[in-house]
Amino acid sequence: MAGDPADSFIIRLARLEELPRLTEIELDAFATLADARGGGREAHALPESLLRQSLDDDLLFVAADKENQPVAFLAGTQSDETLYIQEVDVARAWQRKGVGRRLMATAIETARASRLRGVTLTTDRLVPFNAPFYARLGFSEIVDSDLVPELRKALHNEVSVGMGADRRVAMILRFN
Repeated sequence: MAGDPADSFIIRLARLEELPRLTEIELDAFATLADARGGGREAHALPESLLRQSLDDDLLFVAADKENQPVAFLAGTQSDETLYIQEVDVARAWQRKGVGRRLMATAIETARASRLRGVTLTTDRLVPFNAPFYARLGFSEIVDSDLVPELRKALHNEVSVGMGADRRVAMILRFN
């Protein structure tokens, strides 16, 4: 259909020279999250080493505009038998156009093709475009007693940088 926002971007693997742009996208997207939370902690970006790891593992995807410039990204790492989503960020000008959903679909397809058992992530349980969004994609909350050490550590690290412990949740999409 003409004018479909999905026609205005492509999903592809990121390139090394795009890492600085991905940091810009992450910091830009943080403003939307801060507004949804009513303020809170300062913006911070993923360490470049983590982006490089995702890049090296072919788990760093970007949504690129018609000029092939990144407007969003998803960074993943393989952990045990799952794909762990480290970060998903969409530049504010590109939000609410299906970009995040397409990035997630790509990550899920990649995990399935790699014969992994599922996809995991940590997120804010209250912000509508966080846990409720992932629940619509089929993710469910992992109860504390079922957390694997990597997810427990991720939640601990998030709380240590100022994210509210009462708001953080680990989620999984299991493949059967």
